[in-house]
Amino acid sequence: MPVWLVALLAKDGRQYVYRVYAPHDALHGDLFWAAFHCHDEMRRPRASDWFDSAEIWQT
Repeated sequence: MPVWLVALLAKDGRQYVYRVYAPHDALHGDLFWAAFHCHDEMRRPRASDWFDSAEIWQT
């Protein structure tokens, strides 16, 4: 399964990058929410839920 990288901006000004395993034709919205929920489960500063601020690319 392909690996996607999703970079989320957080309230502390840092950018957190998450690996998401999804098919080639995955929707960017689905990739964003998968990374967002992973970030939410960790003890990190709140990530921005603004979709347009995320960077998404396939490796």
